[in-house]
Amino acid sequence: MKTGIAGTIAKLFINSKLTPLLMVVFLLIGAYSSYLTPREEEPQIDVPIADIFVRYPGAGPEEVEARITKPLEKVISNVTGIEYVYSTSSPGGAMMIVQFYVGEDIERSLVKMYNEIIKNMDKMPQGISMPLIKTRSIDDVPYWD
Repeated sequence: MKTGIAGTIAKLFINSKLTPLLMVVFLLIGAYSSYLTPREEEPQIDVPIADIFVRYPGAGPEEVEARITKPLEKVISNVTGIEYVYSTSSPGGAMMIVQFYVGEDIERSLVKMYNEIIKNMDKMPQGISMPLIKTRSIDDVPYWD
């Protein structure tokens, strides 16, 4: 029976005297790597998140998206340290969830984001509310007993 490339390589390893030595070396490398891997029972992962609420009374969802959500997304995307921006437009307002990179300094990031939003408020339509920015973290999960 004719074997392919994989069969030939397997036959070489089966008949080789180096195979047990390689197995021992790989086992030792794996054990050493396992020893070096840091472990915590409850690791503290800091993922800063901010919610932005903007009200635009009397406007429909299409108008809110065109005049508030899209321009505000562009403004927010200029801020360094932001990983994702999720937005929702509804009648009378918009909500955005801004997720920063893991380990990003929340205070500096929020100040940069707030300053960028306030700098561009003159481009927003008349009648909108000042953006309400609330911070969250990955640990802010409701718990019911």
